[in-house]
Parts: sequence; C-alpha cells; structure tokens
Amino acid sequence: MKTLGTAQTPPEQALEAAIHGLPEWRGKAASYAPVSGGISNTNWRVHIAGAPCDYFVKIPGTGTEMFIRRDTAHDASLKAAATGYGVPVVGYLPEQGVEIFEFIEGWRPASNRDFLERDVRLGAARGLKAFNSQGSLIQTKTVFDMIDEHYRQVRELGASTPPDHDWLTLQYQRARQALEASGLDLVPCMNDTLAGNFMLNQAGDIRLVDFEYASNNDRHYELALWFGEMFFPEALELEVIEDYFGAVRPRDVARIKLHKALADLKWSTWAMVQRAVSSLEFDYYKYGFWKHMRARSVMRNSQWESWLRQV
Repeated sequence: MKTLGTAQTPPEQALEAAIHGLPEWRGKAASYAPVSGGISNTNWRVHIAGAPCDYFVKIPGTGTEMFIRRDTAHDASLKAAATGYGVPVVGYLPEQGVEIFEFIEGWRPASNRDFLERDVRLGAARGLKAFNSQGSLIQTKTVFDMIDEHYRQVRELGASTPPDHDWLTLQYQRARQALEASGLDLVPCMNDTLAGNFMLNQAGDIRLVDFEYASNNDRHYELALWFGEMFFPEALELEVIEDYFGAVRPRDVARIKLHKALADLKWSTWAMVQRAVSSLEFDYYKYGFWKHMRARSVMRNSQWESWLRQV
C-alpha cells in the first residue's frame, strides 16, 4: 500500500483529495492500494489508522459524467444497503461524486461459472428483486432514454456506427413502441448486472455492488440484462422467471426477449462513446462489436415479430 501524501498519478491524487475530503478521516494516517476490475472508474482499498475496517473508495473515471448521475448512484447504494443485499455506505462526497463503502473482507466478485449453481443463481435473483422492490429512486431513466442519450453522444462525438445502424434503429423503435404501448413497470434497477457486480462469500451469500447506472427502469430490463450477461440457457431463464414472478407467463417472457436486444444495443452504443472519451485501457471496440452482434441475433430471431405482439 502507498502512504497518504505520496500520490504521483492523477488517479492517486484524486484519491488523496477524497481522503482529505471526508471530515472523519482528516488528520489521520492513511494508506491505499488499487482494486482491479472497474472499466468506468478507478477503485481503491483505503486503510485509515485506528478504523475498525478498511474502505472501498470509487473515483469517477474521465467522461463518466456523460452517463452517470452520482447522486442517483448514491441513492441506489443506500437503498441496496437497506435490503441487506448491499454493502454498508460510509460516506459520499457529492462535489467529487466519490462514494465510500466498507471493504467487505472474505468476499469476491462472482464469475459466470458461479451462477451455474442453482442456489447462487436464485439468491442473486432474490437480491435483485429485493432492490427492485425498494421505493423509487430520485431519477427515472429507461433503456429508451439511455439509448437515445448514447445516439446523441455518438453524433456529437462523430463516433463510428455499424453499416446496419438504420436497421438496428428501426427495430429499436418498433420494440419501444410495443413496450410503451403496453405500459412500463418502473422500479429501481441496477442496469449493470454483469457477474462481477455480485459478490460472494464462502457461504454463497450474495451482495450487490456498483449502482452507478441505476435508475427507475422496467424490471424486465433488469432481468434481460442479467440473463444476457450470464449466457443462461432457456431452461435456466425460465426457472429464474418463475422464481421472480411466481409463474412463467408469455407476456413476461416476450418483454424480457425484447429487452435483451435493447440491452445489447444500449451497451454497444455506450462502447462507441467510451471508445471516444475514455482513458482506461479496455477494448471498447471489441466489446461493442460483440454486443451489436448479440442484438442482431435477437432481432433476427424467427419469434421477434411474435414477441412484439405479446408484450
């Protein structure tokens, strides 16, 4: 760990400014080390002399203000902690957008392989449902708002688009029309359910982390995004749907299928923007190319027209 006062890089300097910014930590000896895994921010483990635990500090990445409203993320972190499925929140520095949490010892980020275990899979689904069942967040931002925002950012940045951009946009508009006509089920959603945002301990307990992209959104999007990240086969998706909703209904299945395509379109377009603005070492082109391919695979499915009618 590095000692407070020895920062050399801009991320280290930003972290030290955050440490000085929390009143409870001022004047105390501190040390810190990076935590790997983030693709939007820099994350740190911080040790404060005399404190009962270490802390996890998240420093906003360059350009993330284009996607993330930090007050909403903090609101979601507090609501997740209240369910027992989140991590205790220690502090928040609104001017810097910095969140500070307890560093939970004995926990690790989940992998896709972990979710092949039924208990882990259903435990995660129940954690999501507990968060989805909280009171409304301070911001409503549907997947339609997200896609429209990224489309606008792509135009403003002059970022590249795929050759079939117009066709993808047409299918997006058709799905949007069908879903909005049937009504949205708006609840607090993580909107970022990749495997690493679920933490596991030795007992197989679940904690949800990383609520930067959280907003009130349709709950079917939350499940669709998670299913897509997990690469679940159809049988496992139906198992989770039954556990979450109490029954498997064609309308819920159709809404999740449409939202799967929308989720991949959202994140593929996000990747175009990140490729233009981010300073992190991550292959956003490859990530976005792959997400576009998956969106097409759903939109070209022989049941796409049926799903549009069933929602």
